[in-house]
Order: sequence, then structure tokens, then C-alpha cells
Amino acid sequence: MPLTDTAIRGIKPADKARKFFDGNGLFLYVAPSGTKSWRVKYRFQGREKLLTLGTYPQLSLKEAREASNDAKKLLRRGIDPSVQKKAASRIEENSFEAIAREWHANKKSAWSERYAEDVLERIAVNVFPYLGKYPISEITPPELLAVLRKIEARGASYQANRILESCSQIFRYAIATGRAERDTAADLRGALKPHITTSRAAITDPVEVGGLLRAIDAYTGNVVTRCGLQLLALTFLRPGEVRLGEWGEIDMEEKLWRIPARRMKMRLDHLVPLSSQACVVLEELRQITGRGRLMFPDLRSSERAISDATFIAALQRMGFEKDEMCAHGFRSMASTILNEQGYPADAIEKQLAHNPRNKIRGIYNRAEYLSERRRMMDEWADYLDSLRNTGREKNVSMEVNS
Repeated sequence: MPLTDTAIRGIKPADKARKFFDGNGLFLYVAPSGTKSWRVKYRFQGREKLLTLGTYPQLSLKEAREASNDAKKLLRRGIDPSVQKKAASRIEENSFEAIAREWHANKKSAWSERYAEDVLERIAVNVFPYLGKYPISEITPPELLAVLRKIEARGASYQANRILESCSQIFRYAIATGRAERDTAADLRGALKPHITTSRAAITDPVEVGGLLRAIDAYTGNVVTRCGLQLLALTFLRPGEVRLGEWGEIDMEEKLWRIPARRMKMRLDHLVPLSSQACVVLEELRQITGRGRLMFPDLRSSERAISDATFIAALQRMGFEKDEMCAHGFRSMASTILNEQGYPADAIEKQLAHNPRNKIRGIYNRAEYLSERRRMMDEWADYLDSLRNTGREKNVSMEVNS
């Protein structure tokens, strides 16, 4: 008598494994542990064999019958279903997606958490839907180019070139692990439109900086977003380093923001001196988000940070177009003005967390130029206050103590 879903759900495990037959060689194998798996008995070249199809309820009764019928169709064509299943499994293991995820798992320890997420997301969204299931050794240059052309058609030439670079690394990883013989992506060099880099949009004129600061103070949107913009101006941090900040990194007694290497672009711990003005902003922010782990949690989920578009959207809402001022532009603003004012270049570069020429020295001296940077950040915050409060004189100066 054929099985039914009701009957299957009512089957309880026993001390010994039991078999419940549905017909046409298909049966449900119930282990003492309670696991229920679909199996089908068949004969091939005079020998009785067994094929496991999957577990219930992940594989429903209807799906198990369809899989059993597919196996019988293979038998009628003289193909052993077990051999076919093993071959399909090998293809899946050698698919572009499987190898790309393996490559990513091996590489991500050398990247920041955010960068690792971005790399995988770019490939998952743009490549996996089209080539993910293909055996990597069978992907041709025209097939890969067609996928990249879709990205270019959106006007995202930079992203297309970045994805091509990642694909090339994935193919080379497949070669190294014996699952491909050539780098298909290498044949596409010069096939994509070159990406023309432009400078980050930034306001550097002191009078205009004063106007920007007043606009931020008067921002009528989310208070958390406004605090984030103020901290961008006061700390020189990258937007991602601010919005992914955690309260456990803030030491108000020492007036330091300790950012771990996993969150930094250069994979080095970073110490950020906090001016009194930055501490005031943090205290205001703590009243709103201080009970959670994240300093800038998403409105819908306290375990997820605000998106990377939040700050730029706020600037545009205040009337600053993306070619005038971007979230990353606060770094350029500070660097330009501080260099013009004569502050030590090494202290500025260290505050910007740029990669030191001597990386080993940077690793063992995380507090490099800390005293100089403390003084510089205090004077920078006072300078911004002066621009905010006057907004008239173009040549407001800072006292440089080099």
C-alpha cells in the first residue's frame, strides 16, 4: 500500500531500523535515531543496488517519487543512477560557485570583515546566478564576458573590472588546486571599458566647511545619522569604520577609540584620539544606542549597522550633491587643511590610518605619533568650532605646535 504524508509523520523510531515501502522499489528507511531517508532498490547489469535520494521532510513524498522515476528512466537508457549521482556531485563540487566560496574562505582572514563581505556579495549577486553552477573548467571567455557586460550596461564599469579581477583569482585558485587548467579571465584583459578614477568629492574651502558644519548641526533627520556625520568630521575615519563602530571600542577615560585590525582596511589596530567635542557627540549618541553593541544600529535590526548609503543620503538631503561632498570627503577635507596649516605629514597620515611604509614598524607601534595626534585632533576640533561659529573669515588659522 502506497505511503501517505500523514502515515509518514506518524512513524516513530524503534530499537532497530525499519523500512516502509511505497512501491516501484521506493521505500522510507527509518533509523533508530529517528532520521527518515528515501531509498530506492534497483537492479543494474544483474546486480541489486541501492540509491539514497534524500531525507524526509526535506525531500517530500512527491519529490521522492519523482526522483525514483528519474532513476528508472536512467536505467532504461542503460545508465546506473548511482554512478550518475556521483558524477553530478563531482560537477557540483567543481562548480564556479563552490570554488569561489572556497577561495573566499581561504582569503578572508587577510581582509577586513567589511571588505570580505563586499567581495563575496559582488560575486554572489553578479556572477553566481549566471555561471555559479557551471563546472569552472568549462566556462569560456565569451560566457564570462557576457556576464561582465551586464554589469557594464548598468554604468558600473569600476565594479565590472573589480569582479573580473576577483574571477581571475578564483580561476588561478582552481588551477592551483587541480580543478582547472587555465585562467579564463586572463583572456579578457582589455575587453572591458577602463574605469576612470576621480578624486573623492570634498569641501576644503574654510568658509564652505563652516557652512557644511552648520548644516550638519541643523540636520532634521535621524539624530544617530547626524552624530555619525559629526564624528566623520572630528575623527578622519572612513565611513565604514564609523558606522560599524562598537561601544566596546570607546574608552572615554583615556579619550581613545580603539579599532581592532579586523575592522580596518589595512588590517592594523588603530588608535583614534578623541577631542572633547568628539566625546560630547559620543555621549549624546550613547544616550540613544548605548544599550546595544553597535554605535550605529539599523532601525530594523539592532545587530546590523546602518547601511553605507546613510551618510551620503543625509548629505544630499542637506543639499550637498555627490560631486560636491561625499561621506569619504571628510578625510580629504582634514588632510588638505591640516597639510596647508603645516601640521606634520606623518601625524596626519597616521591619523588617516594610511599604510605605513614600514608595515612591521606599524604593527609593533600602534601608538605612533599619539601625543602629536592628540594635540592635533584637539586643535582641529577647536578650528572646526571657529569655522562653524564665524563662517565669515576665509583665513581662520590654527596654532601649529609641531
